Amino acid sequence: MIEMRVMGIALDTRSGSPIVVLNDLDNRKALPIWIGSAEASAIIRKIENIPSSRPMTHDLFLDIAKQSEFLITKVEINDVDDQTYFSTIYMYNSKLQKELQIDSRPSDAIAIALRADVPIFVSSAVLAVGSVSTDVEKDEQEAQEFKNFIQDIKPSDFEKLLKKNFESDQ
Repeated sequence: MIEMRVMGIALDTRSGSPIVVLNDLDNRKALPIWIGSAEASAIIRKIENIPSSRPMTHDLFLDIAKQSEFLITKVEINDVDDQTYFSTIYMYNSKLQKELQIDSRPSDAIAIALRADVPIFVSSAVLAVGSVSTDVEKDEQEAQEFKNFIQDIKPSDFEKLLKKNFESDQ
């Protein structure tokens, strides 16, 4: 799992649909997820610290969790199927020593994570399918370094590595 943070909300220029954009902590990968207008509004309200006179749905969720003595610990965006993303909200009650895993839409999980100030994690599989590079120059540099490494490696280097790993396991 890779920790991500919300970079903001963008609009799809073709459809006008909101997109929440997550970035990894190194700003190397961005994950755009198309979301609904209400969820975009909830995320923006938290990012911009815009107060509400009455509890919004995500605030209500957190209030219920707190009254039940559950703390939100993290959220994970852990699967994608045909451009539909899936996520899980993790909650923990220390008195009961019980963890709950709540299936959620990513937009709701993100809105809740922002309000609970907990980390947002994305699986490697999801990033492989949906992320885009935000640092092409660094990607090209790493690709060249890898090509150089491959050109200079000899079969005997693998033998040495295997022997070293075997000895460390003993």
